[in-house]
Amino acid sequence: MMRTMPAEQSSPTKPAVKSKTSAGVRQSIYQSVWRWHFYAGIIFAPFLIILAFSGAVYLFKPQIEGYLYKDMLTVREVGTTPLAPESIVGKIVTAYPGTVISSITLDSNAKSSYKLSVTRNGASTIMYVDPYTGHALGMMDSSKTFSAFFKKMHSELVIGGTFANRLVELAACWAIILILTGLFLWWPRSKAAIWGTILPRLSKPGSRLFWRDLHAVPAFWLSLVLLVIIASGLPWSGIMGDQIDKVANSTNTNTPPFAYSFGAKPDSVTVAQDIAEDLPWAAENVPVPASIAGGYVPLSLNDIAGIADEQQVIKPYTITKPARETGVFTVSTASPHPSQNATLHIDQYSGAVLTDVRFADYGIMAKAISYGIAFHEGTLFGPANQLLGLLACMGLILVSISSYVMWRKRKPTRKLGAPAKPKSTKITIAVLIIMLACGALMPLVGLSILMVIALDLFILRRIKSLRHWFSV
Repeated sequence: MMRTMPAEQSSPTKPAVKSKTSAGVRQSIYQSVWRWHFYAGIIFAPFLIILAFSGAVYLFKPQIEGYLYKDMLTVREVGTTPLAPESIVGKIVTAYPGTVISSITLDSNAKSSYKLSVTRNGASTIMYVDPYTGHALGMMDSSKTFSAFFKKMHSELVIGGTFANRLVELAACWAIILILTGLFLWWPRSKAAIWGTILPRLSKPGSRLFWRDLHAVPAFWLSLVLLVIIASGLPWSGIMGDQIDKVANSTNTNTPPFAYSFGAKPDSVTVAQDIAEDLPWAAENVPVPASIAGGYVPLSLNDIAGIADEQQVIKPYTITKPARETGVFTVSTASPHPSQNATLHIDQYSGAVLTDVRFADYGIMAKAISYGIAFHEGTLFGPANQLLGLLACMGLILVSISSYVMWRKRKPTRKLGAPAKPKSTKITIAVLIIMLACGALMPLVGLSILMVIALDLFILRRIKSLRHWFSV
């Protein structure tokens, strides 16, 4: 008579079933993440190429403009001592009647000209002046310079306007998600191998494997640098920039109250960026105090330059003149090194320093952002920073182009070629929730995800040809 086997021995296939289930879950997660990565790449890769190209050019603004505008930016003969600021302004106003000067930038380089922001015949322009003779070396519209064109391409896709700026911000935010999802897809799911993970397989040029490795391997090596570059650009953006500033101010990690030398933070609707130029990011929204008017004679630019020097503000710095009787002089640094940042508001009559905000006064968040911005612009550690930024930009272009080639090689006829939809609905929803959490941190991403969901539910799923094309 045969005995019945114990329950624990009667199911030898249970571990295999469990292993198969786990593999299925992992595959569903992979497919779901891949679909988000794929669609985001298809949509935003062209924008990322534009941003990378324009950013790469803008990195070398000092060298390019130094060559293009050499006659204006450098003096012909270096003198012994520069003229006083008031003397320079006086000579320019005499030589060009009707000129109104709003600011002057004093440079520390003996070969550099001084920059004046002026208004002539109702039009704002930049004038460059020989500091030793007071003669104008030239004028140009700062919005039409070589670097201004690429800056507009980088921030507003050349076309300009709020919509273009928001589109750039949206692309930058999705780039962060593309990098993070890309790292997940890159991560080896079996025994790690050098080839295809940290080194590309280039033995078969033109093959899909060749392009896959040109996409994944450089993206892996550059992922950290690209994340820092993208994240450090967000403080300038319209939506995220506002949020970052509010978080920094609400947590006192931007500019704390003790930075205001005259006491409590002033209740002012006017902030520094409304009245002054060449401001550090952390000081753009510093409230502006008022001068105490009462029949006094305003101080001269010479006096303000003397005060700035006494306060050990490092050149180059910009002195912005007050626009009204109760306005203040603003001294702000134009230095590429965050540690030298300074923003001073000075009473135009008494010379009292009402606000003195230095890098040391910044909160931890403002310090980190300031270093990030300097790194983003390629000024943090000189030419090496520029070359690293160039490498990252060129790498991003390579990654974007290789993704397009790789997609074209796998794209079937009459279909988009999107990755197959995951079999597990639960996994799809779980990944969607994670994506929505990213959208909560980056509002434009959240809005775009909601639009994609609406498009999927109400259009793509209801039209057979579209459903077939998008594999939904």
